[in-house]
Amino acid sequence: MGSYCHMEGMAHWGLDVVLICFFLDLIKEGQYHLQIIRSQLEDDAAYECQVGPSETSGGLISSSAQLTVLIPPKRPLIREYEANSIVTWVAGTEYTVHCEVTGARPSAELTFQRGDSKLTDVTSQIQPGSTEKLFNTEATLRITPKSSDNRQQLTCCASNAVALTPVVVGFTMNILFPPQPPIIEGYSGPMVKAKDNLKLTCISLSGNPLATLQWLKNGEVLSTNWETDDANQLSRSSLKLSLTPEDNMATVSCQALNQVMSHPLQASINLHVVFPPEQVKIIGSTSTQENKEISLSCSTSPSNPPVFLRWWLGWRELNASEVTILEAAHGGMVTVSNLTYTPNREDNGLSLICEAFNEAIMYTKSATVTLRVTYPPQKIWIDVPPPETCFRAGTKVKLICFASGGNPLPRLEWYKVTCPQMVGAPGICMQHQQQPPGRSGLLKPCLGKQDTKIVRDGITSGSSGNIVSKELILTTTASDNMASYRCDATSPSRTPALTASTVLHVQFPPLQATITVTDKVVKRGQSMTLTCKSGSSNPPARLIWFKDGEKLNATDLGQKKAEYGGFSTSGKVTLAVSSADHGKRVECHTYSAALSEGVNTFYQLTVLFPPEFSNEQPHMVQTVEQGSVLLPLMISASPPEITYRWTFLGELLLAEGSPRYHLRDGGSLEIWNVTRADAGKYTIHCENAEGQNETTIWLDVHYSPSIRSLGDPTYVDVGGTAEIICQADANPAPSSMFQWRWLGDLERSLEELGIEQVSEGLTSRLRVQAALRAHAGLYECQVDNGIPPVARSSARLIVRYSPEIIKGPGQRKVAASGDRRSQASLQCSAQGVPSVHFSWAKNGASLDLSSPRHTVVAHHEGSLHTSTLTIANVSAVHDYATFTCTASNELGTDALDIQLLSTSRPDPPAGLKVAAVADSWLALEWTPGFDGGLPQSFRVRYHWPGIPSFLYADVFPPQSSVFTLTGLQPDTTYNVSVNARNALGESDFADGGAGLSVTTEERKEKPIDREPEIPSQPESESRGMPLPLVGLLGALGALLVACNLFFLVCLLCRRRTQALKGEESHGPVKGKVRFGNNYTISKWLERGGAKLVELEEYSLEGSTAKTSTTTSSVATTPVGHQADSEADATIAGPQNRPHWLSSPEVHEYEEVMVPRRYEEPGPPYEMWYPKKEPWIHEYANAYQGSTRWPSTYAEPMQIYDPVADYLPLEGELPFEQQGELV
Repeated sequence: MGSYCHMEGMAHWGLDVVLICFFLDLIKEGQYHLQIIRSQLEDDAAYECQVGPSETSGGLISSSAQLTVLIPPKRPLIREYEANSIVTWVAGTEYTVHCEVTGARPSAELTFQRGDSKLTDVTSQIQPGSTEKLFNTEATLRITPKSSDNRQQLTCCASNAVALTPVVVGFTMNILFPPQPPIIEGYSGPMVKAKDNLKLTCISLSGNPLATLQWLKNGEVLSTNWETDDANQLSRSSLKLSLTPEDNMATVSCQALNQVMSHPLQASINLHVVFPPEQVKIIGSTSTQENKEISLSCSTSPSNPPVFLRWWLGWRELNASEVTILEAAHGGMVTVSNLTYTPNREDNGLSLICEAFNEAIMYTKSATVTLRVTYPPQKIWIDVPPPETCFRAGTKVKLICFASGGNPLPRLEWYKVTCPQMVGAPGICMQHQQQPPGRSGLLKPCLGKQDTKIVRDGITSGSSGNIVSKELILTTTASDNMASYRCDATSPSRTPALTASTVLHVQFPPLQATITVTDKVVKRGQSMTLTCKSGSSNPPARLIWFKDGEKLNATDLGQKKAEYGGFSTSGKVTLAVSSADHGKRVECHTYSAALSEGVNTFYQLTVLFPPEFSNEQPHMVQTVEQGSVLLPLMISASPPEITYRWTFLGELLLAEGSPRYHLRDGGSLEIWNVTRADAGKYTIHCENAEGQNETTIWLDVHYSPSIRSLGDPTYVDVGGTAEIICQADANPAPSSMFQWRWLGDLERSLEELGIEQVSEGLTSRLRVQAALRAHAGLYECQVDNGIPPVARSSARLIVRYSPEIIKGPGQRKVAASGDRRSQASLQCSAQGVPSVHFSWAKNGASLDLSSPRHTVVAHHEGSLHTSTLTIANVSAVHDYATFTCTASNELGTDALDIQLLSTSRPDPPAGLKVAAVADSWLALEWTPGFDGGLPQSFRVRYHWPGIPSFLYADVFPPQSSVFTLTGLQPDTTYNVSVNARNALGESDFADGGAGLSVTTEERKEKPIDREPEIPSQPESESRGMPLPLVGLLGALGALLVACNLFFLVCLLCRRRTQALKGEESHGPVKGKVRFGNNYTISKWLERGGAKLVELEEYSLEGSTAKTSTTTSSVATTPVGHQADSEADATIAGPQNRPHWLSSPEVHEYEEVMVPRRYEEPGPPYEMWYPKKEPWIHEYANAYQGSTRWPSTYAEPMQIYDPVADYLPLEGELPFEQQGELV
């Protein structure tokens, strides 16, 4: 937009008198133009051009120029509905639509359009806008939509002078309107047949929404399924009907409905169905008597159209008496035909037919019944035993009834007719008069009313043709005597029944027997009468009386007539009763001699008497202490209500509330927790209404034994006599209840020990005469009277004797270095009772024990006493001497000389002997000599003819005194000897070097050398061992040998290392070779006083000559003595060969001995057992309590002492161990 003015001078444009200082570029020849770009509503105003004064002219103001700003309308707004939405209206209903547009200049014009057509029923209203220069326009449309408006656009258009195109806003109309009435297709003809299938289709056109369809039949919904076709704007529903007779005259409707309609639109058709009757039936009874009129009715079920009926009997058509057609449901018709007919016997079994037909619908159906014409039977007869037959009760009798003719076949029934009052002599089987045919009845008339009962048991029916039969098998009873059995033949014709009967004659024993008494209760000594009456019997019975199996004399009271035509017999007996008769039975036996049968009854007597004790009443009762006892009471009384009072030692026992005394049923007294104080006499006093009585019962209480006194300890000198007295308390006290037992480990009986046992009453004596040391020990007194627990107690028998010093091998010499730095221990052990005291002397003079170099330690253990003299800083000059040990007690003394010497080579072994010999080995044993104060080892020398020199074998373990030579030749003489050696040299060979001459046995079975072996499986089984198994076992054996070698090498190396460490750590004194004479018995002294439990008799002279080495069998050695078994096995026989001799090869320890092919080492270690040392005294632990007496002893498995380890022969000893020359 632009304006201009022509002027001279300074020009200004003004807006509503407001100066606008715009200097525009549009200045030309004094023209000043104003241009407004993108004008706004605010630019709407009057504009003036003002020119300021110049040099030549004054200021000027131009005329006003009015600027009008026009604004097109904005997008209209429909107040009720959202733009571009779908609005649902119902056709025929008036609606109001408001459309407004704001902020337009000039005011906008609003119009409504339906599709392309403009609507005229519009009112508009213009109002000021938001500012004074703008205008708002509002238009209101009133519209009544039609179905044709469905899916049309309703728009509101706004326009003014400025708008190039109208501004449009609108929405889509969704007009709801009802559908057109439905149409039913598919039903063309007026008539359809039942069981046909009818398909109907219902169509409803148009409608928004499309109609929902449903089918109804007679107002009831059949189907609610339908489908819609949007393309063709219709709804469709199909219905399939399987027509039935009930569909006749039915109205089938289709209803169409949508949400606009309040009531559905409906189309209906009426069905006309043709259907025949479903059934034809005949009503009425088809059974009748001959020549009697019957009425039948034939009717059909409903049909459309109605049918016709006709009757046929066999091949003949019968005329109906009446025909009726009635209306039925669903438009059907029912046809009824009535027939009246009088049949005869020939019509029986003919078919009567009612036929229904209709030629128009080509239908026919019939109903058939069979006529049953009844007529009575013609004849009846029975097959029974002859009338004069007599039957025994219990006999089975067969009665058969026959009947012929009649329709239906007659019904046969058996009846039993009895007469309660029968005259004549029914008990006698008599000849009957000839009866009319088919009739054999009672001979005499019945006085009174007859009793008739139908018989149902034992009945069997049968028929053949027109003859029927009924068989009755009955077991005769007393009631069958003179009873009439009648057979009746009846039929439905209500004619009199045909009958036939017979009478039975039955002999029967008495049915029962009854006893009556004059007085039911009598007292002792009174009399009473019993009367017995038998029941009816035929012939009459005889009465017999019994009491306790004895027949009684009775009085016969005669016979009377009874039921069933029998007789009743009566009799009586009179008794004088006693108390013994109370509760007893008096029996009455009724017996029929003719039938050898009868019936019995009894009457139990009730006799009143005071209490009486039974002859079997016990007067002595035995029981066991701490248990319970019942003092039984065997008493009888009548009346049985008895008052019981028990007394003991004159005092009344109150059983009620007592914790120990309880009164039981029958008056017996039960005592709980019985003690021996309860023994004694009990008195029971009994009383009832008839009197009183009493008796006594002795209670003997048995109790387990206990030992009151036992002489412990008991002393006796050797050779003396002693008695150990055991006093007990027991009840009962049988003579054999005392048992004595010696508690030594060895199983030795008192007879073997020569000890006598004397028992009398409650005292038993164990008598020892000429007491020996072997008798000493612990003895147990055991008392057992059969009531547990058994009493046991032990007593010690101590046999006193003078001291006896143990003078075993090596006890007389002790070696020690005389360098004034060593010490020597001299040990003296003695046995003796009582305690032994020791004294020491040197070279016959009493030893000065006050010297600090002399120490004496005494040890006492049981009867073994030990004194050890220790000499410190041994001097060869002063201490190498003979020391005398003297042991003494009050019974005597004993002495032992012990020589203290310098260390030297060992003494030769003694007592070399052969323990066992076989064809390829021999076992040797010997007694070691003095070891010279150093550890010694042994070497065996052997020789046989044919070799130039001796062969040697080192004994292993080195200190073992047994050895087995293996690999020898059979039947060969060998010269064998043994010597000892220590670090200072070798001893001479045993027995002066002469040796033993031993010849091996001849080979008996095996061609190779036989060696001792453990018994194994038979050779035949080993031959059968598979080769792979042999190889596996060989590999395992080789592995085991290698492991043993490795273990042994490690062990020897460890011991050598420990020995070297010990010499370094313990100093020069403790590391020296031990000096003393205790190496023989030190094995058990060093055990810390191990218990010695086995006592053995020995002689004083032999005690010093025996050693601790004995032989034993491998097979019988206990597991705990394994080490000893291995050591002793070297002298075992071939059958007991130890496992370490099982291989003939060179032993794995061969490197430690002189390498000889034939040598085999001994057992790896040796153990000592007290039981193997006969010189150990029997009093070990004799002074200890019996509760500590051991049953067994356990010895630890010892590997030989490291001090005694094998030492090399080569080399030089230290100076302190070489001794001094005296």
